[in-house]
Amino acid sequence: RADYRARRLGEDPVTASEMAARRMAMPVFAATLTTVVAFFGLVSIGGRFGELIADIPYTVIVVLLASLVECFLILPNHLSHALAHTGQEHWYDWPSRQVNKGFSKMRDHVFRPFMGLIVRLRYPVLAGAVVLLASQAALFISGTVTWRFFNAPEQSSVTGNFAMLEGATRADSIAMMRELQRATKAVGERFEAEHGVNPVTYAVAEIGGNSGRGLSGADDKDGDLLGSIAVELVDADARPYSSFEFVGALQAEVQNHPMAEVVSFRSFRSGPGGDSLDVQFYGSNATTLKAASAALKDALIQFPEVSAVEDDLAYDKQELVLELTAQGQALGFDIGGLGSVIRNRLNGIEAASYPLGPRSATIRVELPEGETTADFLDRMMLPTAQGEFVPLADIVSVSRREGFSTVRRENGIRLISVTGDISEDDPARAAEIQTLLETEILPRIASDNQVEFRMAGLSEQEDAFLTDARTGLILVLLAIYLILAWVFSSWSRPLVVMSVIPFGLVGAIWGHYLWDVPLSMFTVVGLLGMTGIIINDSIVLVTTIDENAAERGIVPSIIDGAATRLRPVLLTTLTTVLGLAPLLYETSADAQFLKPTVITLSYGLGFGMFLVLLVVPALVAVQADIGQLIRAARRGVRARHSGLRRGVVITGALIGAWGVVTAGWMAATGAVLPQLAQMVTAPASMAGAVGLFLMGALVLCLAGYLVTLTAITRRRA
Repeated sequence: RADYRARRLGEDPVTASEMAARRMAMPVFAATLTTVVAFFGLVSIGGRFGELIADIPYTVIVVLLASLVECFLILPNHLSHALAHTGQEHWYDWPSRQVNKGFSKMRDHVFRPFMGLIVRLRYPVLAGAVVLLASQAALFISGTVTWRFFNAPEQSSVTGNFAMLEGATRADSIAMMRELQRATKAVGERFEAEHGVNPVTYAVAEIGGNSGRGLSGADDKDGDLLGSIAVELVDADARPYSSFEFVGALQAEVQNHPMAEVVSFRSFRSGPGGDSLDVQFYGSNATTLKAASAALKDALIQFPEVSAVEDDLAYDKQELVLELTAQGQALGFDIGGLGSVIRNRLNGIEAASYPLGPRSATIRVELPEGETTADFLDRMMLPTAQGEFVPLADIVSVSRREGFSTVRRENGIRLISVTGDISEDDPARAAEIQTLLETEILPRIASDNQVEFRMAGLSEQEDAFLTDARTGLILVLLAIYLILAWVFSSWSRPLVVMSVIPFGLVGAIWGHYLWDVPLSMFTVVGLLGMTGIIINDSIVLVTTIDENAAERGIVPSIIDGAATRLRPVLLTTLTTVLGLAPLLYETSADAQFLKPTVITLSYGLGFGMFLVLLVVPALVAVQADIGQLIRAARRGVRARHSGLRRGVVITGALIGAWGVVTAGWMAATGAVLPQLAQMVTAPASMAGAVGLFLMGALVLCLAGYLVTLTAITRRRA
């Protein structure tokens, strides 16, 4: 703008810089403020993932505010010094002058006629933009572009943990450890034969504990029943496969020992994400929940992409279960009282307590050690209500069963969690497994075992993240609308500016499709940021069109405004996209999880440039058409001719009533008005009701026009 005023209007450098700063103050301030609001919407995301991205909005907001200060307090002074040399032609400016000449010819002889065509064909242009948006949405809905909530950066550490059943010996644990060592060596040699490099840097096996994230219930097991192997792979950039693929091969190679209770392989993950597979069973006793867990683990064996499947209800030592016999019931015993007596005899009772200096001491009464031997239950005598003693073996029956180390409860409900990892190397396959799990496997297991289930872990965090992001997006759009309404002093103009936001999805989805990258939580982060960035050019363009429209017609104003803003739009878009290019083409495995954000911003803003130059001018022209229709309706209502006035009012009232009985009734009740359903084919959705309303409104408009025209003609005749 300062360069334009100095070159075209002949203003001196200081005046040109000052006037340009004043002219662009409000549009630039509004554009910066909307971008700040958009990034501030990320603050609404809570939880562990909110903590992960918490620094992004604050960093961007501070940079934007600093750039706003620089734009109006520092840049005008620099421009005034730079413009002092505009009248002189230096030899080193020759490439710039040639580019400017070529650009001016293209703008005047190609772009201006093209914009005239866009304005004339504004309705087909908007229809084409909607079709383009729908086609990109179809890529996502059909699964061509997949969704993967969080893709943790690739790591090089793999662990294999195992726990043996009660009754196994240390020799059994050593044999299982040797099998893990053998399998690791075999898989490493196989990968070396296929890819030329053995991926195993080192492997350390042990007996007496687990490595990395230990097995559930391992703390309550004897150390001789636990073992593990820790494997370190070569760096992720030095191998063409992920650690998940290595884990899958290792899992298939290992032959489990007959006394092994659980063998679990896990690839390390970084980031705040939980288990990608976390199913919680509840609603029954521990034995039934364990059976449901075993059924799920058996069902997941068929998927090599699933690893580290384990539950948190580990077996412990055998339990003795006492049940009251008929004789015991006849003698007046109850199982609760028997349990209390047996517990007191085994553990002793506290007879008294007394102070001992600053502390207190207790007196416990316990049986002699020789009395609590293996035949304790056979020798135990209990008194009846009549004062006689009977053997415990006569009043209870004793059975043995496998016990559990711990039983987990949440809100008083007993539950068991089955966790595991799903390889994300193939997002489509991972989504397919997740769908099979939720729609077929889990409902069948729940029906067979009469238990309930729910998805937890990463799935639960995903729901919370998307809920917070949706709330943030609504607040951001509302705040941006209010800011634009203040800037333009209009309630309808902001809708034109903000209309470019959904079309930014065209570039974002297309970019993910081209790069074969699934959408993720970082795509959502990019979309929230892009919401504020993509409308910046739209704000300045609409402001320029409105200024031109104050002096000339709307169509020339649109063409001149678009031509004037062509260079700034190109420069801002190209500088942003080129600035993101290094991240876009980064090949390091550690940077891949950020690529969805970069793709969203690069392609979203790149396509947004064309949308700003095509869709926004078409929408401004359409808004002008609608404004003419509204003004014509107002003139009709206020017309002196009574026939015209009645025709407009009656037609408007009929259209309003038709809207109430179609779309209005559907919105209020979720169904079509019964009387209307008897006359026409009833639409099954809100979209169908809106379509029915539009068709009826068109018919009423035509009928009202013809009737009113006929009435006026007859009266004149």
